[in-house]
Amino acid sequence: MIIETQNTSDPNIINFFPSQKVLSDNRVEFIDSKSLRSSPLAENIFDLGGIVSIFITPDMISITKEESAQWQFLKPQILAEIMDFITSGQDIIIHHQSPKSEQDIQQAIISLLNARIRPAIQKDGGDIKFCLFEQGIVYVELLGNCSGCPYAARTLKDGVEKILQTYIPEVKTVKNISEKE
Repeated sequence: MIIETQNTSDPNIINFFPSQKVLSDNRVEFIDSKSLRSSPLAENIFDLGGIVSIFITPDMISITKEESAQWQFLKPQILAEIMDFITSGQDIIIHHQSPKSEQDIQQAIISLLNARIRPAIQKDGGDIKFCLFEQGIVYVELLGNCSGCPYAARTLKDGVEKILQTYIPEVKTVKNISEKE
């Protein structure tokens, strides 16, 4: 995949032009943590640090950096994030439509675990396995380095639970399967 870049008259803005369409239509801008929830790509780019805003059109991703940030470090990382995300086939924008049936909710949980949560946990030598969704509670099993880790409870509450609740309103809490009575 080729991603062309274009400097603008503002030294804090660079436009990125992937060789394929980014959105089917519309335009969207991300400037705060609330707006980021609808785009995993925007969230990943903001996580690099030094980013002020992201403006996405069907053909372009325009990134505005902080004055103190340097393009020589940010640009390669942004290119990698865009390329990885587009080649993964994930949607740039997640449309928040609430799943209807228990089976739909379970499938949404599994998809989100596989797409967003497992890769992060696997980077630390662990893994997460979906076990059960029951009465708003998601039961998972932490494996590998996460099993017995002193930070496992924090990973579940501050990481897994927040992400699942953001995208799936039916999720009330996340528990380790060992907590199921």
